Amino acid sequence: MFNTNTIARFNQLETPFYYYDLNLLSTTLQACKDAADPYNFHVHYAMKANFNSKVFDVIQSYGFGADCVSGNEVKAAIQHGFDKGKVVFAGVGKSDKEINEALDQQIFCFNVESVQELQIINDLAKAKNKTASVAIRINPNVDAHTHHFITTGLEENKFGVNTWELPAVVEALGKCTNLRFQGIHFHIGSQITDMDVYKNLCTRVNELQQWFEERGLPVKVLNVGGGLGVDYNNPDQNPICDFESYFKVFKQFLNIKPNQEVHFELGRALVAQSASLISRVLYVKNGIKKNFLILDAGMTELIRPMLYQAYHQIENLSREPSGENTNPDLSIPNSIKYDVVGPICESTDCFRKDVDLPVSYRGDLIAVRTAGAYGEVMASGYNLRDRVQSVYSY
Repeated sequence: MFNTNTIARFNQLETPFYYYDLNLLSTTLQACKDAADPYNFHVHYAMKANFNSKVFDVIQSYGFGADCVSGNEVKAAIQHGFDKGKVVFAGVGKSDKEINEALDQQIFCFNVESVQELQIINDLAKAKNKTASVAIRINPNVDAHTHHFITTGLEENKFGVNTWELPAVVEALGKCTNLRFQGIHFHIGSQITDMDVYKNLCTRVNELQQWFEERGLPVKVLNVGGGLGVDYNNPDQNPICDFESYFKVFKQFLNIKPNQEVHFELGRALVAQSASLISRVLYVKNGIKKNFLILDAGMTELIRPMLYQAYHQIENLSREPSGENTNPDLSIPNSIKYDVVGPICESTDCFRKDVDLPVSYRGDLIAVRTAGAYGEVMASGYNLRDRVQSVYSY
């Protein structure tokens, strides 16, 4: 991903920063669109993955919708030109202010996560003399086989309506005259790479849409969420997800009826590989049991490894990865295992332990790969750190 000209450019810049390859982003979006369009599938970009302004603009240009989980995300989507008729507002804790603002924007749909939320949206819509379109987010109790911190479709999770609550949902929909029932919504987790998980989801979706239709509620929209995983281990070999296989699963195993729409909410799969966090070695601390590379980036710039033990490929861009020994002292080995850590005053501020890297020195450039999803968006100012900057390649 990084040629000599790119690395030379990095050497002229102040670190840390996020480096966005907008060409790769465009190629990824086109691959997704090419795989979804033959089935007339509707793709919404999950904005929580990355709300970098330039990234937004590129995604919007491909005609995708927007999946939002806050009122400000709804505003940002519309400000960046996303079609209001393709904006979906999800989230387990929508405030009255957020709901009212979304009602004023006349967005496509609210994904509703409780009976009480149905009633609140109905009351707020009634006060405005409006009708709100809603889909019911159902907790299908499907195991996504992913990290337990990013699993969202089990009964133990806070998200969605449990199946035993569905009779109450139907009753509420019958009473809420300012709601328009659009369909059913699911999202079972993130970083899912096992296609059998999606087959299991399809089985549950088929059962539940039949359940609604037997009760006089035809399902116009099947929203199956997102969660498609990316290859964190081999970003250069697999920079783009297998969108064709992903969408084919739903085409084969969903019972899609005439005039029914199938919607997806993809985030990570679209943006993760398009960015790396570029940092610089501040200090090298070699010891008896441990060797440390202390970077000028830490958990304030990329918290995923510290928050849920996420893996990121780490590369020293200033040294040869293998081959001829380039060290002045030939007695020094080609590579050493380092704990790659940040400068933050927290013991958990560690990107990875025992990373096999070329012998590294102060000032070396380090790339933390596959950082385009849940990277910059989760950055903070803890320790009064400067906000991380962004650099782009077109």
